[in-house]
Order: sequence, then structure tokens, then C-alpha cells
Amino acid sequence: MNKTILFALFFIQTFINAQFSERNLSSEKWQFKNSKENNWLAASVPGTVHLDLMDHQLIPDPYKDENEKEVQWVENEDWDYQTVFKLAAKELENQNADLVFNGLDTFSEIYLNGKLLEKADNMFRTWQIPVKNDLKIGNNILQIKFRSSVNVGHELAKKVSFALPESPRSFVRKAQYQFGWDWGPRLVTAGIWKDVQLNFWNYAKIENVKIEQKSLTKQNADLIIYTEILADQNGKYVVLINDKLNNIQLKKGKNTIQIPFTIQNPKLWHPNGWGKPDLYDLKMSLKKDSKILNNKTERIGLRTIELIQEKDEKGRSFYFKVNGNPMYAKGTNWIPSDSFIPRITKEKYQKLIKDCKDANMNMIRVWGGGIYEDDEFYKACDENGILVWQDFMFAGSFYPSDEDFLNNVKEEVKDQVNRLQNHPSITLWCGNNEIDEAIVNWGYQKQFKYSKEDSLQVWKDYKKVFHEVIPNALKENLTSGKNIYWPTSPSIGWGHKESLTEGDSHYWGVWWGEFPFEIYNEKVPRFASEYGFQGMPSLETMKSMFSGNQDLSLENPTIKAHEKNARGFHIIHEYMKRDYVVPKDFVKYNYVSQLLQARGMQIAIEAHRRAKPYNMGTLYWQLNDCWPVISWSSIDYLGNWKALHYQIKRSFENQVILTEEIEGFLNFYAINDELKKFEDIKVEIQVVDFNGKIFNDLTTVQNEKILDGIAKIEHIEIKNLIKYSNKNEVFLKLVLTDINKKIIAENIHFFSKPKDLKLTKPDIKITKISPTEIEITTDVLAKDVYLMGDTHFSDNFFDLLPKTSKRITLSKPFEKIELMSLWDTMNE
Repeated sequence: MNKTILFALFFIQTFINAQFSERNLSSEKWQFKNSKENNWLAASVPGTVHLDLMDHQLIPDPYKDENEKEVQWVENEDWDYQTVFKLAAKELENQNADLVFNGLDTFSEIYLNGKLLEKADNMFRTWQIPVKNDLKIGNNILQIKFRSSVNVGHELAKKVSFALPESPRSFVRKAQYQFGWDWGPRLVTAGIWKDVQLNFWNYAKIENVKIEQKSLTKQNADLIIYTEILADQNGKYVVLINDKLNNIQLKKGKNTIQIPFTIQNPKLWHPNGWGKPDLYDLKMSLKKDSKILNNKTERIGLRTIELIQEKDEKGRSFYFKVNGNPMYAKGTNWIPSDSFIPRITKEKYQKLIKDCKDANMNMIRVWGGGIYEDDEFYKACDENGILVWQDFMFAGSFYPSDEDFLNNVKEEVKDQVNRLQNHPSITLWCGNNEIDEAIVNWGYQKQFKYSKEDSLQVWKDYKKVFHEVIPNALKENLTSGKNIYWPTSPSIGWGHKESLTEGDSHYWGVWWGEFPFEIYNEKVPRFASEYGFQGMPSLETMKSMFSGNQDLSLENPTIKAHEKNARGFHIIHEYMKRDYVVPKDFVKYNYVSQLLQARGMQIAIEAHRRAKPYNMGTLYWQLNDCWPVISWSSIDYLGNWKALHYQIKRSFENQVILTEEIEGFLNFYAINDELKKFEDIKVEIQVVDFNGKIFNDLTTVQNEKILDGIAKIEHIEIKNLIKYSNKNEVFLKLVLTDINKKIIAENIHFFSKPKDLKLTKPDIKITKISPTEIEITTDVLAKDVYLMGDTHFSDNFFDLLPKTSKRITLSKPFEKIELMSLWDTMNE
């Protein structure tokens, strides 16, 4: 007999003999069609209708050229999906069968063999339907009919007596960014965006596991494991946890069993920069009469997290205490990494989170206009020690509060909290992004001519969703110690003084307000959860915007179509004129736009870190992109690090030595974010000109130790530091050392903006050390060295000091490496 047939028979026999078995219906042959038509075409599940249409060349790739506007008709159509799957008689001998949809986008009707089973109306919910009595031996037809989310949204909007901003997206429980954002295209999708399973089970099955950490000491971690079990029959059962036997009694229906469990000599889960994020597997088996009915494994980390808000002389603190220690949060904001979610691979999740770890981050905020991310995202955060600030998926609009909407939200919260709460990375549950801010500050009431009653209703609706339904659902579904809830981010809008003295802040005076970068030195909040500035992506990503020949020009319609902020190019150009010589050449302009973005964020981050412990967190906007675009991201759509991400890596080092210029004086700050302490630190200061000459006025400043992670060192008058030189021709080289003269941190301080520096042409040489390592040398200061090539460089956009060298590793061998420095942009 053929080996393939033997394997298939073995698989089917194993499937039938199991007490719980999962059949993946995603792998069946699926078809789709426009509901108005009769012609069925092959489809992919998980997938979206746009991807299926692209596969059949019925629409162009909306990421290229100006094709986005050519595919807008798709959102207004209804779409049908179907598959035929075959069942054997043995499969139907199982006592129960559940059809499980992990993600349907969004308004849909589910039919099995012609019978309507369920109407779905939420992209973020799991739909589980008992179907034992609806299945048959042989062929079974499963069909899902999707209605246009835009059309249904408009119908729902008519039921409200006044207009809501961003209608109809406010009425639709689907990824809000798909309706278009100032960094993303409008691509309102439909389809089966997550896996579909047919699960067979007998006697009982484990439905959910919640793990409560009752106490944590060096000796023991005492846990209570809440196991939710659905039983088809009363009787005696056994639950095994890591082979430890527990006898239980179940009644027919839903049961919640509490089982104590202890881990001896526990290893803690630590955030990145503090130690290893140790994890434990808890393997649960449900048995009856020596038969294993069901298995489930949860991977957990042992740690404590608190949100500390205490009144002080300046307002109220806002910081996280992890494992009993105050933690300075360093990180970013996350958006979905593709507009077509099903094509985000596990590898992409792992790479982006590893990029966060490598850039010395310890926190990431999942922004409320996207999705609750795939399990792989949270797994990657767990493994890399990245804490997760988790928004619920509401952003920048007003939302209704009718009974159907509220019940839908309640079930959405339940599904997502039950899925995510055991991840040690989950830190904070946040109700929404910028909705309190929108109601108070954005002027929608005036724009839409609300009556007083309308405005009051908006507040009632807001409070119902974010101060009642969501927090109540969290109380019902979270175990003790995991319910840290923050209703909205930011807590107070950036135009109000209290936004800097309490809560978290989204400061957008830079970019939206067009204030200079230096305003960051004045506008320092307790916790900066959003701020940012745009920069262009890599040249590779710019070229990917085109389907054919590329005319790389700011006037090119394709490039304009990939800047979704209406004033984006104008704002970038105005800021560039302030700080840089504006290049005419596009490649150089692209390079300087990245330097500009990195410079702005460096100024912000250093202002935040110098204010420690008043400020205890800085999360810039944003990490990633959902398509090739000019945006606030530090990593572009193709995964390339922009200048900003390299700067973030430097700015987020656990130990840094920072400077601050105030009224002709220079202050120095030694900052340590690690748990270990440094005593008898010393700052060595050298004044160096761009040719490498070291001036004689070497200054040494001592301090006993860094208290609470920061030491402010006595200021020095700038004119005394550079009295023998021109400020445009020198820099300070700073070295922070410990008692053993070991270098803790290094930095460079320039006294002028980049455009005013009197640079000379550097003679930069590249020497190949190995296929994946190079050495770079220069005779004079080479500012902002930019290495170009189809490989990832371990460092880039860096300053190379006079008569020094630097070794760089490459992610893969690459022969022809091109480079430029800031001097090239000032001498076109």
C-alpha cells in the first residue's frame, strides 16, 4: 500500500480514537464570490476578500502606485465564502461537535448544510457553535455570507439621533484603522481572517484556564488554577497538572474547578534589562476512567506588577512597580503590521518584538485602533521581557451605548481577556485611545452642531462603555492581581497643564502644534505614552511603492499617495529647514528626513529621562507600519530600521550620560535604569575639534553615587568649556566611569544645530574583516554615517569620531556597501 495512504489512515484512526480532536477546516478547499454573482473562485482561509481578489488579478495591489483608490468599491459589496468538507461515520460517533470561528470579519451569517446557525457581528469575538445534530456523513457544506461593514455601519448610524464623528466606523466592531488613518490606507476588509475548526469531544472538555498568583516568595509561588470545564455527563473526573493528580466531581454543564498549585524556588519573570524573563509550562490533562479527554498548556511567568499613583508636591505619580521595584518604562506604540492581517507571519511578530528588545525597550503599547494581536505577538513579548500596555479596540471617535452594542462589547472583552490574561507580559488594560480627549478637545460638538442634550448623551455613552461595561467585564473575568485598568489614554489632553503633572500624556505640540523640538525640554509629563515625528522609510521601501519604474521625487503622485497626513510633507520640510541644510537630491532628502526624525525623538527621550523619577515612562509613536508609507515609525513596512530605531537603541541604554543646556550653562545627568547600583562615578569631559584635536581644559567631575537611578552633576559654564574654539567646530566627548574606571556610558554633545556645524569632508574607509563584518575608519569627524546595502547593519546613522574606527556586523554577506555622511548633504 502507498505510504501516503498508510499515513492518512493512521491519522484518521488517531483522530477518531481521541476523546478530543480538532479538525482544521481552514485547510479545506474554500471558494468565494460577490454575492450578486454566481461564479465561485478559489479562496484562502485565513484571508481577506482583497487578498483573494488580488490572487485572481481582479484588483491591483493597493500598496503600489495610486491603486488604493482603485479598490474602494470592494468595501461596498457583500461577499460569500463556502467550503465542502467530508465526514466519516466514525467521526459522528463522538458525543459532541463544535464549529469554532476564531475570527469573522465582520457582519456575517453562518450556514451549515443550508441551515442558518449564527449571525456574527464582531471581528474580535470567537464564535463557537454546537453542530453535532447538523452534521451528516459524507459531504457537508459550510457557507459564510458577509455583508458590507460600511453599509451595515451606515444603517446602524441612522438609529442614533445625531451624527457621530468617524461614522460609520464607530458602529462597527472591527479594526478601526482599516477605515483609514494618517499613516494607513482605507482598506475595509471582509472575510474569514482567523482559523476555523471543527472540534469533536466526549464526556467533558477544558474551555478556559485562569491562573491566579496568590503569593510569591523566594521559596514558593502559590497559585490557584481556575479550570473552566464543560461536562456532558455528571461524574468523577481527574485533572492532572504537570502530572500532579487532582480528583474532581463535575455536574453536567459548566463547572469552575479551583486547584492549588505550588512552584518551589521560583525563578522570576523579569522585564528586558533587568534579567531573564523565566517562564513555566503548566500542562493540564482532563481524564475520565483512565482516558485522556482533553489537554491544555499554559505558559506563565511569575512576577508582580503595580501601577503606582501617589500624590506629591507636583501632582500625582504614574509608574509601574515590577517585582517590587520602580521601573522606568522605555518603549513604543504598536499598530497592526499589515493592513491585511492574515499575512502577518509568526516570523514577522518575532522579528519586530526582538527588534524592540535589541533597542533596549521594556514596554510596548498596543494601540486601540488596531486589533487584539495574535497569540504569537504576546508569546514573543513574554519571551523577550516586553511588558504590554493593552488598549481595548476603541480609538478617536464617539461610540454608541445601545443594549446590543454594550452586550457585544462585554462579550468581546470576555473573549480577549480570557485569551490573554495568563501572559506575564500583560501589564495594563486601557479602555480606549484618545476618546476622552476627542470629546473634550477636538470640537466635534461644534462641528456637528450638537444640542446640549446631544453633548450630554455623548458623555453618558462614553461613561457607560468605559466606566461601567469594560471595568465590570474585567472584574468578572480576571483573577486577582491582574485587574489594572486605565479608562483612557491620555488621561488629560496635551493642551491642559494637568497633562504634565498626573496620569499619562500624549504630547503633540511637536508635529501637530509645529513647536520646535526643544519644547520637549519644557513639556515633560509623568508618563509619556505618545509623541512622535515623521520620517521617510528606507529607499528599498520607497521603491516598493511602485509597480514599475520609480521616479523618486517628492512631486511624484505615488509618493504623495503614500503620505497619508495631509500636511505631512510641509511639516517635515519646515522642521528640516530649522535644523538641517535641506538637500535637493531625493536620496539625500530621504536620509536627512530620517536624521530629523531621530533628532527630534532623541531630544524628547533625553528630556524625559533627565526628569526621572518625576517622569517614569517614555513610549514614542510608533514602532511599525501597516504598508509602505512615510510615517512616524522607527521600523518601516519591509522591516528596515530607520535612523530613529538606531537612535532609540542608544537613547534607551540602561546607563546613559546626558547633557542639558540652560542659559549658557551645561548640566550633566548620569542615569541608571538597572537594579544594580554604581558608586563613586566619574564624568570625564574632553573638548575635541572636528579634526581630533583635544584641548587642554579637560574637566573631571565626581559624584558619590547615582541615587534613585539618577545623579545631577554640577553645571559648567559653556563659555569656559569652549573658550579656545568656535562652538560650531567642536564637540564634547563624555565618558562616565565607575570606581574601577570601567566605562559605564559614553556620549557626544554638540553646541550647534546640524546645519551650523563647520564640517570638513571625511575620508571614510571600509575594510572587510569577514563576509559579515566590516571596519570603518575616518580621518576627521564623520557625522551621521549612513551605510547602504541589502543587509541589516548592527549600527547605522552614527557619528564616527576623528581618527577612530568602528566594527559593524552584517545580517548577511553583502559586497557593495555605499555610504554617505552629513557632509555630503551640505555640499551638493
